Amino acid sequence: MMPTDIDPVAVRSAAEELYRSGDFYCSEAILKAIRDAFDAPFPEEIVALASGFPVGMGASGCTCGAVVGGIMALGMFFGRSAPKDKRVNRAMALGKELHDFFKENHGTLCCRSLTRGMKLGSKEHMEQCIAFTGEIAERTTRLILRELEKDSSSIRGRLRRVIGERLSML
Repeated sequence: MMPTDIDPVAVRSAAEELYRSGDFYCSEAILKAIRDAFDAPFPEEIVALASGFPVGMGASGCTCGAVVGGIMALGMFFGRSAPKDKRVNRAMALGKELHDFFKENHGTLCCRSLTRGMKLGSKEHMEQCIAFTGEIAERTTRLILRELEKDSSSIRGRLRRVIGERLSML
């Protein structure tokens, strides 16, 4: 699937449904929905990497698992796998951008604070976390699309220069 065919709102809906159905928690639902939408070259088992993050990092109430799932998805596309690869800088900048987006909208990333006064698994808790899951899935998808477009533009520009140089030699 070409990135231009990907609808961030549809990715949001897919992630929300994965959570709502009980199939996956926040971080898992986001990673799976994005992986599937982009047909990313990672096995289904990659979702397991996100299984320890729901309910604020393994039910500890710390960092929101939805944000962690979004940052993991950004890493799928822009992270590094080789030592000292500078791609880590881009992944970290995008992770911070997603972090700041959520914090700006909700005041904190602390799951304990976000769910204060809610009973785990209650209707109120589920509705809020499903909404966070969708919000982060959509925002992460938009970030990925934006960055892939930048890469595409950069590649097109380089190709034009190379082709122009080659043509001028004729």
